[in-house]
This record gives sequence, structure tokens and C-alpha cells, in this order.
Amino acid sequence: MATLRAFECLVAVGESGSVTQAAASLHMSQPALSHQISALEREIGAALFERRARGVRLTPAGRAVAQEARSALHHAALAISTGRRVGRGEAGRLRIASAETMTNWLLTSAMREWRLQYPEVDFELSEFSSADRMDRFLSDGHADLIVGPRPTTTNHHVELLGREEMVVVAGGSHLFADETSIGVAALTTEAFIHYVPENGLSVWVDELAALHGATLDPVLRTRSPRTAAGLAAAGIGVTVVPVSALVGRSEGTVRPLRPRVLRDIIVTVATPTDELSRRFVADLRVRGLPDGGRAVYA
Repeated sequence: MATLRAFECLVAVGESGSVTQAAASLHMSQPALSHQISALEREIGAALFERRARGVRLTPAGRAVAQEARSALHHAALAISTGRRVGRGEAGRLRIASAETMTNWLLTSAMREWRLQYPEVDFELSEFSSADRMDRFLSDGHADLIVGPRPTTTNHHVELLGREEMVVVAGGSHLFADETSIGVAALTTEAFIHYVPENGLSVWVDELAALHGATLDPVLRTRSPRTAAGLAAAGIGVTVVPVSALVGRSEGTVRPLRPRVLRDIIVTVATPTDELSRRFVADLRVRGLPDGGRAVYA
């Protein structure tokens, strides 16, 4: 198989028209250069140069091979350059699996600034409503890192980004608007907007209610906490959502639970030694959770 060094020799001789000049430009002896050219000619089965009174000239076969050799050398240099930039965390593709409420709340601003600062970094985003599914997605090699609440169990190393508040959402004219906080037991008498079983919040909310002796009355179930917040704000029922589900929403009544309930927001990296992942996670840690992960109450 022809080597890149042989291609360098071919191109150098073709461009200079002189074995002596080509050898000097490549910092090698003439016999060594001639050996590279001869080996390449044997492999191709055709002469690549014709000798002239002054120097040498590429044959038709030589011109064809030289054209492809230049391309091969260009791509080899590009591969090295790209590898170095990726190794420094300045280029490459970062595959992120995220809890769906994390995207606008936490990741959008970070990804926007990264695209401006590192235009050679591409992002691939997959959104989930289950931390356990995200963890399996990472384990199966489909993501480089995940951002969201803790899964039930994991074999991966996790880093804590912060703690996010869970809040009650109701309509603007609901009686909860006159309260400063809402006890979980108070949800018993309310029409409750719950979550489908595939959403990790479904079990979490049921466990929270059981812990406080509350009995929930689901009037409907949804996959999305953002949808649940919108339905509750419209007066269809009440619900419990993470603060991250309230991004861009101002209508309705939002109150903290009593006592306040916080959940961990973590990041898990598939390959901790990957520089691109490491730098992005470090940036998320510096940014922290918006408003410290707490709701801002009017």
C-alpha cells in the first residue's frame, strides 16, 4: 500500500521537476526519494516520470496519481488538524440527552454561546421525560452526556449541578392564589393534572402524595410538565411541576410546596476523559441553575 511519504515525494518531484530540489525540500537524500518513487511505480505498474534533458516530467499516469495524492495529503493534514481541535475541545459533535424541561431552562443559552465561540462544535440533542430512559440511552452509547434529574439507579459517575424546586401550579383565580405555600395534603380535594406512566414524574408525584397522606384525583394525564403547567394555569386543575417547566410562562398561580421540595439536577458523562464533554460540563457548573433552581414568586 502506498504511503503518504511516497505521495509527498511524487508531488514534490512533479511540482519542482527536479529530484534534487524535491529531496532538498523534503529534507531527505536523493536515493531515499528515488526509492519511494520506484516503490510507488512498482505498485501502480506504470512509469510516473519521464526523464528530460533538464529534470523530469510527470507522465499521464503520474499526473493522475499526483492529483489524487494531493487530495490524500490534504485530507491527511485535515485529519490531524481536526483531531487536535477535537482533542482540545474546540471542535466535534456533542450528543446531549436532556430532560425535556432542561432544554430552554438550562441548555439553550449555553449552546448558543458555544456555537458563537466554537462554530466547529455541533450539538445533537435528544429530549426525554424519564431519567431512567436517559441513563439507558447513555449506556447504549447514543449520547455523550445527560442532563436532568437523578435516575432510579445508575452505574455511571454523576456530578451535581444543583437542586431544582418543585412547585404547585393552579389557575390565576384559584384559592391557592391567597396562600404563600401549599401543603401536599391540600391537593387531595383538587382535580389533579397527572403524568402518564412513561414520565418519571408519575411515580415521583404518587410517592410524594403517599408520603403526606394525600389522595390524588387525576382528571387527565400528560407526558409533558410544560403542558401540565399550561393546563393548570388555564384552570383545568392543579398540578406539581419542576421550576424548569415554567420557562416563558407568567399566567396562573405558582406556589411552593410546604415543606419545600427540591430535586437534584445532575450531569453524567459517558467518557470523563473526553475534553469536549469535560469543558461543556465545566461551563454548566459555572453557570449554575437559573435563579439557583428556585421559583420566582410574584
